[in-house]
Amino acid sequence: MKSLNKNTALLVVDIQKGFDDTEYWGGNRNNPMAEENAKKILEVFRKQQLPVFIIQHCSEDPQSLLHESNAGNALKDDFIPLENEYLIKKNVNSSFIGTNLKETLDKLSIENIVITGLTTIHCVSTTTRMSGNFGFTTYLIEDECATFDRVGINGEKYSAQDIHNMELACLNNEFATVTNTTGLIKLLGQ
Repeated sequence: MKSLNKNTALLVVDIQKGFDDTEYWGGNRNNPMAEENAKKILEVFRKQQLPVFIIQHCSEDPQSLLHESNAGNALKDDFIPLENEYLIKKNVNSSFIGTNLKETLDKLSIENIVITGLTTIHCVSTTTRMSGNFGFTTYLIEDECATFDRVGINGEKYSAQDIHNMELACLNNEFATVTNTTGLIKLLGQ
């Protein structure tokens, strides 16, 4: 992997309070340290004054914990954007659809995108796929995202960790380079 330069942006996807309700999302969330690890990368980006985009999912379903009328829509405290950072509100899985994210990244001459957030199989995956499709060199930080158990179409149960691992396997070397917090910090020269 090449080292990253000033043409690198961080996308922090949907680290919102609503995801603390594990049962609502399917139970048994994996990777309980995802937010702590994401804070480390966020601090490095802030220290290096690299662009930071905080993505917030604003569901159109009033019953969703992520609807703007519900407390769960709020960003977790450590991920509230600073004055010089970008807040992107979206209402679909991709951070690129219905937002000005792509235009802003292009205006900033961004070449490399680092992605972290919730959940691995939904908005993180969709944003990662589109980032790769748009031609950005994309890095997905595996220990900075997480998901929940799921029930299959025939009632079978899939563990959050297995789902997480499979999604990362599908994304790696196809849409992104999957790495971890330590590996990404090294790429950033820290």
